[in-house]
Amino acid sequence: MNLKLRLIVMQFLEFFIWGSWLISFGGYLTAKEGGTLVSAASPQEVGAIFATAGLASLLMPGIVGILADKWINSERLLGICHLLGAVFLFFASQTTTYFTLFLLMLFNAMVFMPTIALSYSVCYSLLNKANLEPVKAFPPIRVWGTVGFIAAMFIIDLSGWNISPIQLLLASGAALVLGIYSFTLPPSPPIKTQVKTSWKTAFGLDALVLFKRRQMTIFFIFSVLLGVCLQITNTFGSSFILGFGDKLVYGDTYTHMFAVEHSNIFLSISQISEALFILAIPFFLRKFGIKIVILMSFCAWVFRFGLFGIGNPGSGVVWLIASMIIYGMAFDFFNISGSLYIEKETPEYIRASSQGLFMMATNGLGAVLGNMGAGFVVGHFTSSDGITNWPYAWFTFAAYALIIGILFLLFFKYKNENRL
Repeated sequence: MNLKLRLIVMQFLEFFIWGSWLISFGGYLTAKEGGTLVSAASPQEVGAIFATAGLASLLMPGIVGILADKWINSERLLGICHLLGAVFLFFASQTTTYFTLFLLMLFNAMVFMPTIALSYSVCYSLLNKANLEPVKAFPPIRVWGTVGFIAAMFIIDLSGWNISPIQLLLASGAALVLGIYSFTLPPSPPIKTQVKTSWKTAFGLDALVLFKRRQMTIFFIFSVLLGVCLQITNTFGSSFILGFGDKLVYGDTYTHMFAVEHSNIFLSISQISEALFILAIPFFLRKFGIKIVILMSFCAWVFRFGLFGIGNPGSGVVWLIASMIIYGMAFDFFNISGSLYIEKETPEYIRASSQGLFMMATNGLGAVLGNMGAGFVVGHFTSSDGITNWPYAWFTFAAYALIIGILFLLFFKYKNENRL
């Protein structure tokens, strides 16, 4: 098996694990029947349990990045993390109480979230060793991660597991497979240097020197601010679509019935779009540069939320589909391009740590603020009888994305002639 194919398998499984539960889990948590929880979770509780990924990302990617930079082969760390995740996901599928589920999903997040940046570092390391340019070679490999995510969503939907704990069992099985597979990958050892390192370097804190550069500091600030947006629709998208099931005004349309009965497949349009936009990243980076590409992401988030606000599975289904199509640009043009920007702008010996810091900013602090804030916003627009005014919630998120997009345009000064 050649190197690119081996890395494709790794990326496919990496995101298959996440896709098994991330999109449908909100519907499972709020299900009044069909799940194993004793009672349905409130919007604030849904936001809190999704925020576990952010809480874990505040610390764990940095620690794992340090280990990969200094002491342990990256592919071995990847395997260890996924084997632990398989255990936590299995027990999470068996619990019937919210608090126990919260703890188990927090433990799972602590070992899973670092593997995203770690899997990128493994790819970059092995591609560089094979004399392949990561900016060109990585996106076609990473796109298979999105294919894995979509495949998991289809399996969950077509099996009728949208509000079933079996989705966690599927994720557990995939984590077990990837954990074992990771130990078969070519070695990605820590970078060895002849320079005697200080305690700061030994613990990976040398990556913090990036903040001495004003441009990099601003980039990380906006990584947090945009990270707020990244998981909102994943957290509440399923609950939003399933909520139309009680609205008889849409009941006589095919699109309404399909969207509600197959919410995961319907929402997977977003991931299909993501897969296509990944392939466009090298062109856009060369053509426009990092600032314009990230600015496109901000604009896309405004439309992502705004179109959700005016859409419905009946006469407004075109707006929902348009929102899902633009999601690819919203997510990829920041998340993947940002990772490539970090790869280009940091020295080799702290790249894994730098990727960890980027993950902490976006999927760490940003995700915590985003999920907790989104839970509050959705709860604010939810009446005492459980009915949510979704348009008001989505328009609130759109206004936020618009404001930070304008601020990014004004404050980030990276010159386009230094294009990736």
